[in-house]
Amino acid sequence: MFPGLNPKKMQQMMKKMGIAQQEIPANKVTIETSDKNIIISNPSVIKINMQGQTNFQISGDVSEEEKQDNTEQDIKTIMEKIGCLEQEAKQALEKTGGDLTEAILSLS
Repeated sequence: MFPGLNPKKMQQMMKKMGIAQQEIPANKVTIETSDKNIIISNPSVIKINMQGQTNFQISGDVSEEEKQDNTEQDIKTIMEKIGCLEQEAKQALEKTGGDLTEAILSLS
């Protein structure tokens, strides 16, 4: 952060200012938005507490994926194949993460 500054002294200075850092061991970080998921693989996660506020600093390999909604067509397909109620079809899709095949198999 500051060239030539001893890391131990830096920690002491941060402690005096009320700043505490903690490294969080993580395998993957997922940020869900309304239309996509942002996935950070091989993350380095640092939790920072500063004057009563908690912040996270995350870096790593970033990728994005579009969200898949439980479409009405999937629900209708399950209802036709299995002969179940709409609510059962929705629940099966939710349990399987939107995987149509797994939802049909779970109700079979």
